[in-house]
This record gives sequence, structure tokens and C-alpha cells, in this order.
Amino acid sequence: MRNTPPPRLLPLFLFNAGYMAAAVAASMIKGNREFIFYIVIMCILIGVMALVHRRVGLSTPLLWALSLWGMMHMAGGLVPVPEGWSFQGQHGVLYSLWLIPEKLKYDQIVHAYGFGITTWLCWHALSTSLRKAWQVELPPTFGMLTLCAAAGVGFGALNEVIEFVAVLTIPNTNVGGYENTGWDLVANLIGATVAAIWIRLRSPVKL
Repeated sequence: MRNTPPPRLLPLFLFNAGYMAAAVAASMIKGNREFIFYIVIMCILIGVMALVHRRVGLSTPLLWALSLWGMMHMAGGLVPVPEGWSFQGQHGVLYSLWLIPEKLKYDQIVHAYGFGITTWLCWHALSTSLRKAWQVELPPTFGMLTLCAAAGVGFGALNEVIEFVAVLTIPNTNVGGYENTGWDLVANLIGATVAAIWIRLRSPVKL
């Protein structure tokens, strides 16, 4: 049984409240209906994560990783790209920014990171639940890690469904077309795979 100190929630609360308040203010000032929609979704997800934390006790690094993802998401749709920088489409925000021209966007980095973290979350929830219920240390086998990576990719697909709802209900979104969705899914898979490999390499449980 591993004992780790409980996370300090006040700094996490202040960090998340700070960037969410900034996102609300920026969305209202710009009249950005798309990101007002995403802010509502974010508030729901933060509530869900609070319930998950109560149930399985998320670790401090995992909570901060999730919080960083939230900030990256909010910044992606609201922070403007500096003049002269290359971006895709008509919306000059971070999500459209080319990090490598015509090859790699900020959006794809956020997708890979976020659903890699989601894979880690799935592993943590599964292994912690088994440890609490039956005192079983779950080994990071190929099968278990494939299951968690598949769950991470599945949540990534759910994210695309939410973006599709935004396209259907809000005019002039920055979601992108079919090719953009395809690259998002590829980024999700890469992030989930890297996370699964990382979990295996750092696990103290012997196979």
C-alpha cells in the first residue's frame, strides 16, 4: 500500500478559478459565443473531476496536469496570435497557430497532451479503485494499458462530438473541417500511446 500526502487543493482552486475568470471576461468582451459554450462544458468537467477526486483521490501531479490542460484549452481559443505569425484559417488565436508551418499546430499539441493525461487519469482511477476495494496492485500489463489508452482515445472522440454540437448550434466556429478532426484524432492516439508507455516505464509493480 502506497501512502502519498493529500494534494493541497487551495492553490489548485485559485489557479483554475483565475484562468476561468479570465476566460469568461475575454469571451464576454469579444462576444465569443463558441467559447462561452466551452466554458460551460469546462465548468461541468471541473465538477466531474471534483467527484472523481472524492472517489479515488487524484494525485497532486495529476490534478496539476489536468489544470494545465484546462488553461491551455482556454488560452487556445482566446489568446490572439501575434501579428506576422503563421496561423490556419480566419481565426488568429493560439489554436490556429502553426508551430511548424503546414505541419504541426498548437491545437494538435493540446490534443496529444490532454488525452495523454486522460489516459493517465483512467489508469489512476482503475488501479486506485482496485487497490481500495480489493487491496490489489494492478500491474501495468499490455492489456490493461491498451484498455486505458482506448478509454483516453474514446474520450477524445467524445470531445469531437462536443465540437460537432458547437458547429451545429453556433455560427462561425473555429472547429475546422474533416481533415482537422482527423489530425485531432491522430494527436489523441499519439498522446494516449505515449502516456501508456510512460505509465509502464515508471511503474514499481513487477509483471
